[in-house]
Amino acid sequence: MRLSDLLSKAPDVTAAQVEGFLSDRPLGWGKHKRIRVGKVIHNFRCHVCGDVRPFESADELSCLGVGDNQVSIDATLRCMVCRSSVETWFLVASTGLLHNRAPEVRVERYTENLRDRAERVDVAAGPFADLVKRAHLAYENGLGAGSVIYLRKIFEKVTWEVAEILGLETVKRNGNPRPFAVILEEVNSVRSIIPQRFSSDGYQLFRELSGIIHGDSSEAEALQKFKPCLQLVLGVVDEVNRDNVFAQAIDELGWNIESVGALAGEEV
Repeated sequence: MRLSDLLSKAPDVTAAQVEGFLSDRPLGWGKHKRIRVGKVIHNFRCHVCGDVRPFESADELSCLGVGDNQVSIDATLRCMVCRSSVETWFLVASTGLLHNRAPEVRVERYTENLRDRAERVDVAAGPFADLVKRAHLAYENGLGAGSVIYLRKIFEKVTWEVAEILGLETVKRNGNPRPFAVILEEVNSVRSIIPQRFSSDGYQLFRELSGIIHGDSSEAEALQKFKPCLQLVLGVVDEVNRDNVFAQAIDELGWNIESVGALAGEEV
């Protein structure tokens, strides 16, 4: 495997053996070197093209020595159609010496500057897209609890917004917010927003997110829990979006909601 193949998989941090790229000589701290390791290619949604496009690097990448087992690599990627450019940065590390002929390396850190020219393909659409993006960035920078804060914020916002749409009371008589657990239960009983597989205790997800934020988990554990928690939170968002799509379709068809519900309950 060439180093470019590994960099193209970032932010995946899986270690892999690659062809030597430092000419069997260590790259001293603060020293620069141009390396030819193949082209780095990432798919982004290009804002100019309005579609998903491959962005590729030049034949040479800029490499900066950080230590015997770490290097910093910069790469500018251009859309292969419109030539819009974005910047990426990788911190590459090895358990051994990087100037070996076939070092085993991994991407420890990955950062991108898309400069409003592109966005990740897997970024969620809709009103929570920015929070999901911030959660991803925090996760990739090793901030476990910080990344989960954004997930809890998404869960809270979607629940409160649905509650307001349904006309449910969200504040007490004294003006203080009602307990989130109560609001979540009332919302879910009227319009199911919790995916069926864990709908029996939807508040468990909120407890999990809150426990991570308040220090019940170490940063390493929080990072491990981020991806499954992300999937569950996005599952809630999908349930709400799906419900809204169905509701809009029924309205456009002019169907009577009560009649539809009655027909759905009839035995065939």
